[in-house]
Amino acid sequence: MRNKLILLVEDNPDDIALACRALERSDFANEVVVAHDGAEALDYLFAAGTYARRDTSMMPAVVLLDLKLPKIDGLEVLARIRSDDRTKLLPVVILSLSNEEKDILQCYRLSANSYICKPIDFVQFSETMRQFGRYWLLLNEAPPKMS
Repeated sequence: MRNKLILLVEDNPDDIALACRALERSDFANEVVVAHDGAEALDYLFAAGTYARRDTSMMPAVVLLDLKLPKIDGLEVLARIRSDDRTKLLPVVILSLSNEEKDILQCYRLSANSYICKPIDFVQFSETMRQFGRYWLLLNEAPPKMS
């Protein structure tokens, strides 16, 4: 479990700090790579821009993706992940403040693996992150690597 990487795509510094703190408190010592906008997330995944030298054999175990992002929004990031053979099976969990039906439906239409409404309360947020980590890092069987 400890070698599974999480790509957190989030632009809000408070939410980044809360998510990282909650995962640490849950004893998930996984590496968390933070992308602060959709463009940076895609650069990381596809080894472009500042990540051009990144070893793409080490892909995240899961992407935790916000919807409201600068540069490229979360829906477009999800669509691009699903449209590329290198990442189309990569687990993507949406973590958003939106509980609007249209957002949830659109994410599932784009093949999101899960949709979590971001709790406002720190205790609930911590518990959500604990459950997220337990499922996606311990219980879930990831798809085999595609060659």
